[in-house]
Amino acid sequence: MNTNDIDPALLAGNRWSAAGYQAKHFGWNVSERVATVTLNRPERKNPLTFDSYAELRDLFGRLRHADDVKAVVVTGAGDNFCSGGDVHEIIGPLVKLKAPELLMFTRMTGDLVKAMRGCPQPIVAAIDGVCAGAGAIIAMASDLRLGTARSKTAFLFNRVGLAGCDMGACAILPRIIGQGRASELLYTGRSMGGEEAERWGFFNRLCDPGEVLAQAQALARDLAAGPTFANGITKTMLQQEWNMGIDQAIEAEAQAQAICMLTEDFTRAYNAFVAKQKPRFEGN
Repeated sequence: MNTNDIDPALLAGNRWSAAGYQAKHFGWNVSERVATVTLNRPERKNPLTFDSYAELRDLFGRLRHADDVKAVVVTGAGDNFCSGGDVHEIIGPLVKLKAPELLMFTRMTGDLVKAMRGCPQPIVAAIDGVCAGAGAIIAMASDLRLGTARSKTAFLFNRVGLAGCDMGACAILPRIIGQGRASELLYTGRSMGGEEAERWGFFNRLCDPGEVLAQAQALARDLAAGPTFANGITKTMLQQEWNMGIDQAIEAEAQAQAICMLTEDFTRAYNAFVAKQKPRFEGN
């Protein structure tokens, strides 16, 4: 088949306009190719509900097809990030369910993490105040995390009689902060302060509380202005190489990099270097 005969409309059929999305259970804004998700129940420290879990899962799944969003920021309204699952709207009903329904719920929450890791856009979490339970998981599942010294991050499942292996925590958290440190947090459920979180590598950096969201959005804009196709490949390889040996990873990266060398952004960068200019990437 001659590629010149392919109707571009067929390839664009799955495209989705994120800018036109109307969120029902959290704040949503798109500006300068950066989407901001705001968990906005500040009076209760922004807990999640069954509905917000499901909508977040579906949203991050849809972002695979959004060409008007190149980076995402996740934050919480007020002075907190997220207190986890709502005690009255989630925890209370869960104690009345039987195993099949409970498994449906835990698979849904895990699907949110899968969707976050699977969307090609880098996700930057802006974290202040309480970041607990499922909130800590959302922060963990993000690609980059900016925090504050006063923030408190807790994987507190142990405190409510549950295992620390929730939503991929036993797989992902050790890769961020190390096995021993992750074990301590998951066995004890204790809070990790902001300075400790930065020292352990959970936070990429600390910001003043009044600046953490602005700095996260600035970082996201920098990423959105970069070679976004290549950034998506980087995210994909960071995810896939967890299950590879070194030889497999090197070969996979060789193939991925060869694909990136076919992009116009790679040519733009070379031409800009020759002209002693800063490249302007367009994501193709």
